Amino acid sequence: MKQPLLLHLLRPWHLPALGLLLLLLNWALRDWLEASMWRHMLLQFPLLLCAGAWLAKGLPQRWRQVLQPFNQSGISGLLLCATVLAVLMIPRVLDLALRQPEIELLKHLALLAAGAGLQLSWRSAGLVLQSFFLGNSLAMMAIVGMLYMESPLRLCNAYLQDDQIRLGQWLLGCSIALALAWLGQVAWRSVRAEQVAA
Repeated sequence: MKQPLLLHLLRPWHLPALGLLLLLLNWALRDWLEASMWRHMLLQFPLLLCAGAWLAKGLPQRWRQVLQPFNQSGISGLLLCATVLAVLMIPRVLDLALRQPEIELLKHLALLAAGAGLQLSWRSAGLVLQSFFLGNSLAMMAIVGMLYMESPLRLCNAYLQDDQIRLGQWLLGCSIALALAWLGQVAWRSVRAEQVAA
């Protein structure tokens, strides 16, 4: 029986090619993505994270074995991802990335590395570390969103305050939606485990 085209494209050896495609898409849409604060953070950031994760799928096994001692239980990769996201949520960093090409390049490289670290770490981290990482990251996202919404000042010189408020609303909504989705997945996995055990 012939496999659907989507499943065929999502085979592991095709994911690095999709990562390169996302990089090209980001390059083509960069001006549009960075013209709005919410698109900059909520479209471009995930785009680059996914590109990094899919590119990491193409790492040879021997490279993975070299990296493994430095990433026991996925802690280093998750810490890298959380640190990169925390730094890039600072308004001053967004301003600098728009004005200085070297900061823009560092932003891209950091997000690609964070995506790769997430891909290389997620499964080995296990449920407890995954929950700790998501709990901290989503709480940080929600707090930053509330700060953007409630601040009487324009925090990012490159963007208008209306755009800042819109970003805050999106950050808060996304953090709640992702938290609910994660809790639903954990509940579903628990039910499946009980069914298998029974």
